[in-house]
Amino acid sequence: MATLPQVPATTLLYNDWYPAMRSERLSGKKLETTMLMGIPMVLGRKDDGTLFAMRDSCPHRGIPLSCGWFDGKEVTCKYHGWAFEPGSGQCTLIPSLTSHDTLDARRIFATAFPCEERDGYAWVYVSEPGMGRARLEAIRPAVPELPKFGAKFRSAHLVADLPCNVDHGIIGLMDPAHGPFVHQAWWWRKRASIHEKEKHFEPIPEGFRMSAHAPSGNSAPYKLLGVYGEPITTTIDFVLPNRRFETIRCGPKWFSSLTTVTPTVANACRIDVYAAWNIFYAIPLVTTIAKFFGKRFVEQDRMTMVQQSEGLRYDPSLMLIDDADRPAKWYFALKQARLDGEPARHPMSGPVSLRWRS
Repeated sequence: MATLPQVPATTLLYNDWYPAMRSERLSGKKLETTMLMGIPMVLGRKDDGTLFAMRDSCPHRGIPLSCGWFDGKEVTCKYHGWAFEPGSGQCTLIPSLTSHDTLDARRIFATAFPCEERDGYAWVYVSEPGMGRARLEAIRPAVPELPKFGAKFRSAHLVADLPCNVDHGIIGLMDPAHGPFVHQAWWWRKRASIHEKEKHFEPIPEGFRMSAHAPSGNSAPYKLLGVYGEPITTTIDFVLPNRRFETIRCGPKWFSSLTTVTPTVANACRIDVYAAWNIFYAIPLVTTIAKFFGKRFVEQDRMTMVQQSEGLRYDPSLMLIDDADRPAKWYFALKQARLDGEPARHPMSGPVSLRWRS
């Protein structure tokens, strides 16, 4: 048994990609706003189709840039008409300057963030404050993408806001023991179905993997795959800063999901789930059915986090136990290693088997 690490809510992991919003919201000359990592952001889509993300603040007098105008090429501040190229943040015009001024507008930059479109999301790369552009380019990893195993598939996405520190959101995401209690339903599992399980884990860079295994026999959705008459395996990866990948294979049939828990402000975060699959592909309304049950599933998690947040208001002492909470311990150790500037340091020296009841 161990005490839950008291990681301050402000201890965030920078120098990584985070999903800011669904990219379908970005069209035409609309500007959309969001909070990400405690930063107010404004996003849009340029005429050439590329996305951009900027701090929603004019560097002149601080008015939100989202109050201004976007013509497909430049964002113009409402207060004094300063214009910016949104991809780089470079100022292109200061209308108040005269021929006698020596200030070069192009040496002024609003804060802009790398922004890429993947799997229907606008992913924003948030670097440590003060990091130079050259160093940022050198260390920036590839944008996360959901693994897919064929060109023909259906997909869906879900989102929910959680009123908790991102750390509580993430360890809730990887918690293997809450299922029979939080997700009690005829279409999922019942508390009476609890039994002992053994799963095998292995270290991966900045994360860990639940090795390929037969899925739980007490979960109705997995039982449905038995109609294909093929062995069923599932693999689950957790990767810093906030990503849970799950892949289910059943012969040529597959289901793949990416779930992220993203800090919005100090004591709130957002859970995004994006899934793709070719199972039951020909069944009418399969996407509608999947989203209906998926939404109910995520809502059960969200409601539990709302209730938990009531208890956390009073700063109680918390604990982690073995083996069910070992993944949470690994997460905190991995996060601390990155914060210490030693991302190669890993809490797992090799494969580990864990046992719990759920």
